[in-house]
Amino acid sequence: MAKQRKSRKTPRRAEAVAEAVAEAAAEGGQAASSGVEAGTAVRASGEGPVMPGRWRIGLHVVLQLTLWILFLGGINYLAYRYYWRVDLTEGGVRTLSEVTRNYLGKLPKAVEITLLIPRNAPEFDETHGLLEEYRRHGGKKVKLDEVDPVRDIERAEQLKAETGLVLEQPGVLLRAGEAMRFVRQDELLIRDPARDGAVAGYRIEDAVTSALIGLMEGKVRRLYVLVGKGNRDPRALEETMETLAELSRQQSFELQTLNLTAVEAIPEDAAGLLLVGLRYDLSARETQMVDVYWKAERAGLFILLDPGAHTPRLDAWLTENGVRPRGDRVLMAESTSAGPKKEFTVEAGFSAAFPATRSLADALTMLAGQTESLDIEAATPAQAAALKARGIQVAPLVQATERFWGERDYLAALPVADEADGDALGPVVLAAAVERGVVADERLRVESSRMVVVGNAELLRPSTMLVEARDFAAGCLNWMISRERLLGIPARPARAYRVQLNANQRRLLFGLTTFALPGLALGMGLLVWASRRGA
Repeated sequence: MAKQRKSRKTPRRAEAVAEAVAEAAAEGGQAASSGVEAGTAVRASGEGPVMPGRWRIGLHVVLQLTLWILFLGGINYLAYRYYWRVDLTEGGVRTLSEVTRNYLGKLPKAVEITLLIPRNAPEFDETHGLLEEYRRHGGKKVKLDEVDPVRDIERAEQLKAETGLVLEQPGVLLRAGEAMRFVRQDELLIRDPARDGAVAGYRIEDAVTSALIGLMEGKVRRLYVLVGKGNRDPRALEETMETLAELSRQQSFELQTLNLTAVEAIPEDAAGLLLVGLRYDLSARETQMVDVYWKAERAGLFILLDPGAHTPRLDAWLTENGVRPRGDRVLMAESTSAGPKKEFTVEAGFSAAFPATRSLADALTMLAGQTESLDIEAATPAQAAALKARGIQVAPLVQATERFWGERDYLAALPVADEADGDALGPVVLAAAVERGVVADERLRVESSRMVVVGNAELLRPSTMLVEARDFAAGCLNWMISRERLLGIPARPARAYRVQLNANQRRLLFGLTTFALPGLALGMGLLVWASRRGA
């Protein structure tokens, strides 16, 4: 009986499941049918989302493109009009010096610069880059053009016919009206004789600015170096002359020597007279010649005093004109555990109030050798009145730092600063400027005579000279000959330097370039390959 009941229940359960499935299918069909009917009704009624027309899409695209063009154009305009440049080269060799920028900002007339160097020449990029700086700082008064004498033969021949130049070698041509100057390729390069004349650096700015100055002035300023009076170290005079020759090439003046015993008067074309470390004093006749020259208009004197020389006439003449050499030694002395210590190499700063040294006001320099201090205060009221009546003004240019003083008894083992003994307490004056014929009207001041006196004879000796001393001398020489437009920090030659590596550094460089960097690239490639393969 039990088996019969079980067999009866099984068909009933199967029938119930089948009925449930059929009902679910029927409901699903009705829902799908109603959904299709609803969609058809919506489309028929037009109440669904409507796709925009093509003209609207096109209008939106045109509007977006217009806005993007205006935005990018505005950014480009702002970047063109308002920008700043950064020179990341060592020493700023791609930037014009302060002297050149000042001169370009005050050019008296327009100038046309033509670059005549082949594009494949090693110095083309350096020269073209700096000439672009001339054009940028010169504004509308500087026009830059370039002619490749190898590729553009027709224009080169036309330029030869216009100027009459032979163009035996490449270079830079400067023209201002009918006047012109040609800077040859050799003047732009610094060659190393030890390497068969290979290019060791560039002095492009020196050569171009010097030619530009000569072109604007129309004549070469001539400076005379007084010789025939000896020097405590003959080699020092030769080295100083080398520095002056370099400055003359850079600042566009001609340097010549002058022996006062061989002439009746200082030449009329002398823009300046240089007295460098005289060992022997001037004679009465020579002192009179210097005084006559000084009392003329536009005289210029640059005097480097030797503290160890005995020159009473020269000292008396300087004292008469507002600067008294004290005959002491500027030094610093102290007692240390190793015994007394004296230091004659003087640390000094430059005056911020004087035009020739204003650009060096934040710099310090070291004066090697021996230095004497200068007294620029009038000894008596009568002398002060006499200086004022002659229109003489004296100003300090270089002063020692506080720890140095002017010592009379400089041969003592341990000198002690004592004003009662005639010592000059710091800060003592090491260099001074004198201007005669000063008037209230600045326009007439160019007719005045100017003099710079330095109490150190080795200021310009290359073996001990710092770059600040060279800049100081350049500024003083330009001020002395009334070239205020050239005051500032001059250009620095761009030189090629050799990097010396020791054995360990060479091995490290070899390992990095041969194994490490290629291995890193290979490893990254394998990682990319593995990631793609795994995907």
